Amino acid sequence: MRKSYFIIPLSFIVHLGIINSVLYLCTPDTFRHGYSVLYYNIAWLLVTYGINFYKNARKKGLLNNFKNYVRLFLVYGLVFFASFTFLGANTYANFYLFSVYLIICLFLVIFNIIFYFARKAYRKKAAPNKRVVVIGWDKNLKKIRRIFDNPEHDYEYVGFFDNKDSQSPTYLGKIATCYDYIFKENIDELYCIASQLSKDEIQHIMNIADNTMKRVRIIPDNKELFSRAMSIELYDNVPVLNLRASPLELEYANLVKRVFDVVFSLFVIVCVFSWLLPIVALLIKLDSKGPVFFKQLRHGVNTETFWCLKFRSMAKNKESDAKMASKNDMRITKVGRILRKTSIDELPQFFNVLMGDMSVVGPRPHMVVQTEEYQKSVDKYLVRHFLKPGITGLAQVKGYRGEVIQKSDILNRVRYDIFYMEKWSLKLDLRIIFFTVFNALKGEEKAY
Repeated sequence: MRKSYFIIPLSFIVHLGIINSVLYLCTPDTFRHGYSVLYYNIAWLLVTYGINFYKNARKKGLLNNFKNYVRLFLVYGLVFFASFTFLGANTYANFYLFSVYLIICLFLVIFNIIFYFARKAYRKKAAPNKRVVVIGWDKNLKKIRRIFDNPEHDYEYVGFFDNKDSQSPTYLGKIATCYDYIFKENIDELYCIASQLSKDEIQHIMNIADNTMKRVRIIPDNKELFSRAMSIELYDNVPVLNLRASPLELEYANLVKRVFDVVFSLFVIVCVFSWLLPIVALLIKLDSKGPVFFKQLRHGVNTETFWCLKFRSMAKNKESDAKMASKNDMRITKVGRILRKTSIDELPQFFNVLMGDMSVVGPRPHMVVQTEEYQKSVDKYLVRHFLKPGITGLAQVKGYRGEVIQKSDILNRVRYDIFYMEKWSLKLDLRIIFFTVFNALKGEEKAY
């Protein structure tokens, strides 16, 4: 399901705004008394956290959310009325206080309804639904269909494959025919019913998906399937395994990472790039003919191409988009060699970060020709493209940077990129940035 990174923070802010506005207008004497403002706001935070109100609600409809509101109103109502015992119960009549609380509840419900339909309209307009197929059939398929067929959840259910013939209009054929079908019909996600598939069949589907940018989710039974990044989601009480789960799929994670990217990039651009640019530009111009900046098409998230910016470190040549630089490459200029050793040539990529094409930390973007080569020869190579590419990454600080001399270089790079995706945290990003700066000060030369 499509992520809605701003739903929780926006809802939380509006909810507090409604509560504080109503109390300020209707109970000014009590609301302005001492620590009452802190009391109402902290109480809302603790109550919503205690009942897990602001949890991932992407799979819940309007009615289910309404039930959550009823439970919230009951618990917060106890806290609300208890406050007047020591914040001024004699100031207002009990009926008046009850009316004030009903007004708060009414405005919260109205906002929830408006926000629900506004979000639904935005999602419908913003992007197409994800096309999904189910491989295998059992009784759980009918339950999962309730999720797929609900327009709120942004799915387009295409049909199912099974080795038993079926008269169902959504039956697509034998399981063996699914492999060609998912490419011809541009299927986005595969749901595999483990009870109907052998372990080898599931492994084969997983390998195909990892190498073709398809998402795989398993509806499990007791088969022995384990994955380091596996997580379980409930679809109408049916457990579904997500084999490529990442912390960046959580509500707040992408928002936190994006905010950090923007703030850190602005800091570097203002405090470093602004004064370093004229110096580097002058040195490049004095050293060799050609532009100050070099841009190259590279593959980013979901293998979409973007123009990656760098300071030019090579003499102009016709092989820049086809041949990777090597350690003693004659195309590298004298100034370019210094820029590459200190990673200063990568500084313009902070503008790529601001534009949203890259992140400060992530898998390094490769040339288009490299991606086309590696996706055919390196197992699970395309998994790294589930993330935005980064100016630096875990593989780089672990020593797998520069020229790919032997097969193990790119294999280990992919291994670290996938590990980063599965174990992401802001703390990990900060550590990677620290070691990147440390390595740059050491002057370790890179080749791309």
